[in-house]
Amino acid sequence: MSRIAGAIAAETAHPALLAVAASLETLKAAEDWGLHGMPGSMAASSATALLGWTGHGTVQYASRDGVTAVVDGRFYGRPALAENDSEAAHLIRRFREMGFPGALAGLNGDFSVALFDSKNRKLWLARDRFGVKPLYYARGRGYLAFASRPSALFGMPGIGKAVRKEYVALYAGCHYRYFDNDNAKSPYADVAQLPAAHWLSSDGTSVETGVYWSMTDAEDIAGSDAELAERYRDLILDAVRIRISKAEKPAFTLSGGMDSSSVLASSVRHLGRKQIAFSTVYDDKTYDESEDIASMLDGYVEKWNTIKIGHPDVFGLVERMVAVHDEPVCTATWLSHFLLCEEVSRQGYRTLFGGLGGDELNAGEYEHFIPNFADLMRAGDEKALRREVDMWVKYHDHPVFKKDFSVMEEMVRRSTDAAVPGRCLPDRVRLERYAATLDEGFFDLKKWIPAMDHPFKSYLKNRTWQDIYRETIPPCLRAEDRQTTAFGIENCVPFYDHRLAEFMFRVPNRQKIRDGRTKHLLREAMTGVLPEETRTRTKKVGWNAPAHQWFSGKGLDRLNDLVHSAAFRGRGIYDLKEVDRLIREHEDIVVHGRNIDNHMMFFWQLVNLETWLLRLDAGA
Repeated sequence: MSRIAGAIAAETAHPALLAVAASLETLKAAEDWGLHGMPGSMAASSATALLGWTGHGTVQYASRDGVTAVVDGRFYGRPALAENDSEAAHLIRRFREMGFPGALAGLNGDFSVALFDSKNRKLWLARDRFGVKPLYYARGRGYLAFASRPSALFGMPGIGKAVRKEYVALYAGCHYRYFDNDNAKSPYADVAQLPAAHWLSSDGTSVETGVYWSMTDAEDIAGSDAELAERYRDLILDAVRIRISKAEKPAFTLSGGMDSSSVLASSVRHLGRKQIAFSTVYDDKTYDESEDIASMLDGYVEKWNTIKIGHPDVFGLVERMVAVHDEPVCTATWLSHFLLCEEVSRQGYRTLFGGLGGDELNAGEYEHFIPNFADLMRAGDEKALRREVDMWVKYHDHPVFKKDFSVMEEMVRRSTDAAVPGRCLPDRVRLERYAATLDEGFFDLKKWIPAMDHPFKSYLKNRTWQDIYRETIPPCLRAEDRQTTAFGIENCVPFYDHRLAEFMFRVPNRQKIRDGRTKHLLREAMTGVLPEETRTRTKKVGWNAPAHQWFSGKGLDRLNDLVHSAAFRGRGIYDLKEVDRLIREHEDIVVHGRNIDNHMMFFWQLVNLETWLLRLDAGA
């Protein structure tokens, strides 16, 4: 667990270099980055550049023959790595052999890196293929500075804390899937974000960026269920193996789903012994997964630690979380994760494994049924389409959200572009659900058009690609990174081994969704690895939290205090009458147990946004 920062300038003794040096020297940067109890920092400088690292464990800083590198994160499965060599030294060696983009292409890992070549006076930055590790940068007059968190860049010459209006509007009135649609920006006007799988080079004046890894639309891999399952099983087991072999005092998050269970079970298979697991549990059985987790306990878990989430001090916890995140937190689920990380750290564990990414790689979300139907319709496979829809209805019909063939057709029409093969459309219903809560003069969500990538001809592949790079995964990866780092824990997500992605994006749809069940190939691959009850379970609870209760009763009083404060009402962001109406409606839904959608996520976002803005107002 570490963090990096630095700058390059067009002239010597530039104020930006002095600012970075002072920050690292006093370890103020480590405080700002949430690194509690870090033992120290390292920095190397030339007349026009400075690179710094702070962390624990193997020092991820190296300087060899005029080349300096710092690394936040890990490289895995590195060939020809000298014994006890650091990732930073390994990066320098590869850079000398094949240049910077070439050095990145052969790395397997979760990392953000910086390298300075004094001979050519050039700074290089890069981020891992999926954005597991964060990296931000800011440009001022005659310099470029970078850091693992935005707050470390505040105070650089010309760099302030002004927020981006579009980000504020999206967070205030939109679904969390759209917060990171522009993946090159941060919540702050003066701070940019390096997108996943990108590199950047700068001499302090000019900046060049590029992509070092991507996937193209290639033919699907041929093979039987058994053949593909065996290949996938080997990849998953190896992705876990190379990570667990470097893990210090590991523990595992465990829900009732397949993803976290597969990571835990793969580790047990490799190590030959049970592991330590942590789960959040709730009194509300709608959200509690204890019964589903039970099938994993006897054969895989040495000690099961449960963190009970009852009626937490949401407003106090949000203040703590926003301070760690430098921004509002995407969903209420991460409050539970925050408390879980705190307990993991308290017990002395230093690496936390999780299943994030499994849904996106394996088409595990309910939303993934619709693009799969669209692909079957485009292929003209009426027989397979009818069967899949029938099974979708059988397993996933809902008394409120009814499902049948006509509902499927309407959902396909609304979410896919029939004129452009594979192009998915934004869900305008979800996007605009709370558009009326924004003040008319602040931002018009109905005119906002999100970017929708479509590198493949398959709707399902493009839907999952969009999830990984522009929707669900970026804010979730960032939340995991911020919270594990804040408690001195290394975050580990084996499903984001690039070999798994390269394989799964060439697997036919029928290997992902079949007979109304998601994650078909993962289920087949985990035969003999997972208990059958876990492997074959169709029900999907999803990791969530009963936040509807948090904004009722005493929580309602706190919420009303906030939205009636002078600061909140003076910002000009919200339509105040609409917010008041939603508060009344939410309380009525919760108190009377009405079986309709409540507004818990809207209020989670409202509380986070206002807490963040108040923190900025106070100069924090």
